[in-house]
Amino acid sequence: MTATTDGSTGATLPPRAAAASDTTLTTPETAGVPEAAARAARRATDFLLAAQDNQGWWKGDLETNVTMDAEDLLLRQFLGILDEHTAQAAAKFIRGEQREDGTWATFYGGPGDLSATVEAYVALRLAGDVPDAPHMARAAAWIRERGGIAAARVFTRIWLALFGWWKWEDLPELPPELLYFPTWFPLNIYNFGCWARQTIVPLTIVSAKRPVRPAPFPLDELHTDPAQPNPPQPLAPVASWDGLFQRLDKVVRGYRKVAVRRLRRAAMNTAARWIIERQENDGCWGGIQPPAVYSVIALHLLGYDLEHPVLREGLASLDRFAVWREDGARMIEACQSPVWDTCLAAIALVDAGLPVDHPQLVKAADWMLGEEIVRPGDWAVRRPHLPPGGWAFEFHNDNYPDIDDTAEVALALRRIRHHDPERVDRSIGRAVRWNLGMQSKNGAWGAFDVDNTSPFPNRLPFCDFGEVIDPPSADVTAHVVEMLAAEGLAHDPRTRRGIDWLLAEQEPDGSWFGRWGVNYLYGTGSVVPALTAAGLPGSHPAIRRAVAWLERVQNDDGGWGEDLRSYKYAKEWSGRGASTASQTAWALMALLAAGEKGSRAVERGVQWLAETQREDGSWDEPYFTGTGFPWDFSINYHLYRQVFPLTALGRYLHGDPFERKLLAPAGPAPTRPEGD
Repeated sequence: MTATTDGSTGATLPPRAAAASDTTLTTPETAGVPEAAARAARRATDFLLAAQDNQGWWKGDLETNVTMDAEDLLLRQFLGILDEHTAQAAAKFIRGEQREDGTWATFYGGPGDLSATVEAYVALRLAGDVPDAPHMARAAAWIRERGGIAAARVFTRIWLALFGWWKWEDLPELPPELLYFPTWFPLNIYNFGCWARQTIVPLTIVSAKRPVRPAPFPLDELHTDPAQPNPPQPLAPVASWDGLFQRLDKVVRGYRKVAVRRLRRAAMNTAARWIIERQENDGCWGGIQPPAVYSVIALHLLGYDLEHPVLREGLASLDRFAVWREDGARMIEACQSPVWDTCLAAIALVDAGLPVDHPQLVKAADWMLGEEIVRPGDWAVRRPHLPPGGWAFEFHNDNYPDIDDTAEVALALRRIRHHDPERVDRSIGRAVRWNLGMQSKNGAWGAFDVDNTSPFPNRLPFCDFGEVIDPPSADVTAHVVEMLAAEGLAHDPRTRRGIDWLLAEQEPDGSWFGRWGVNYLYGTGSVVPALTAAGLPGSHPAIRRAVAWLERVQNDDGGWGEDLRSYKYAKEWSGRGASTASQTAWALMALLAAGEKGSRAVERGVQWLAETQREDGSWDEPYFTGTGFPWDFSINYHLYRQVFPLTALGRYLHGDPFERKLLAPAGPAPTRPEGD
């Protein structure tokens, strides 16, 4: 079978295997697969155990794209603290990520991205690379061909405006008075997803102040016409959403000219208090890089010097996002994922047969129990009477526990025989109560908030950097349903509403969309195990459609893969891409949950995992299989290539953990939470 090409991207599609027409058991092709799987599982278990931190947690590198590194240098240049060692180490990493055509992509093997390329180019200029160097000239020419800086996203142009490389007047207005909008009013800050909310609040101060630091060099080579860097663009039709919000932006610009100074100062001070109140104990904001950099800039503009404890700790927290590589390159993580990595590692190890009272599992449980969040956060704006309980993704993020981590941590803790089972029961009980209380009106769950589905924030001219709302998703809902089933709540009406929503969300081809992982393979790999855990038989029509889809999209080499382009070109790329360890594991987890052990598809998938494992027990996976914002912001979780294959191998060898009764007895079912 020959590969095809998607004309919209020029990317080569891998060949698909012919759809499996039967469920033939072992064939000569797959003889010896169980033995190979057992060897692979033992090696992977040893590798994962060796990677655990002494405190009990696991954390793999979280790789995104070079905009994190470029913006870190721009921040330090803006604050006057950029040193040569940091600049050269960052530049080494950025240069190493440049493609042959001079561009930078936002995911491995992806197309060149204009904004990423602009930011990377400027960062290299800060590090001393000259415009006529071949790699710089190629980048600049490509940028001009795509419309220059004027065609880049708003966030890129904000960074350039900080140095006078772009005019503040040519950016969308973001007034700090936005914080005074009541929660019932459209476009109040709680209509934005938490990641966007934390970024927008400090940017209201930056937008109001419009600072400009002296530019260390011009950027004329990045404009299509340096004499007219921002050529006029026609407005969208007035009857369209884009046209409406473009004209609304003009109104807000007019308001700037008449804004009452005392009100504006008060709004900026309110924004500053909002920011400071949400600084975490480690100095960061939300455990993620973008809100941190803008919060530091905003507070500095309001007069906080760099030795003020808030800024000093904020900058120190950003230093902890740096990964120094052996070659001296410095990569910035957008976020860190220890809670997520730890619960997934614990699940993988138990499912692979590690004793449930293994000392390293108990240490992991101790660490996870210590990370439980028992105080209200921003979620309480919409659930003021709901008692807290749950886990965040990061080391420190008490304001924003998330529903996905909470479900998976509960599933992990139930697998471990802890020396204080009553403590585990209490912790999981609070988590179940909180997750149930965070159910949205449609019966499903988002990641951080309830009913965060307003259509307006994504329409703002300012919000062109990715998803800015947090609607319910199939993968998060599936993990909650799986957790509720483990707690004996499969028949609870709230669980059944989640199941009904999942069944209604199945795609016509049999797959499910994956919001936080790439993409239909992740969604399907999450939903099928949840549905079967909740009692749906493998013969259910939805399960059979999912199995048929997974068999159709299996690659000729026996693995599964899906490119991030499936978010933008679903018809061409759904379930299509080079085989990866994590995505092969997701497909296997779904097929095994559906009762397909022994099928040709499963045997070939397990064989692919065993054959591609490295001698040290790890797998190589340069492809990005995690999602921050669909298409716009992609993630390579370096531990995904370890935990998910081990989980799949374990379930292949030992069966479903529910059927094996590995899970500890659940405590009493929670009552309906207040305010639900």
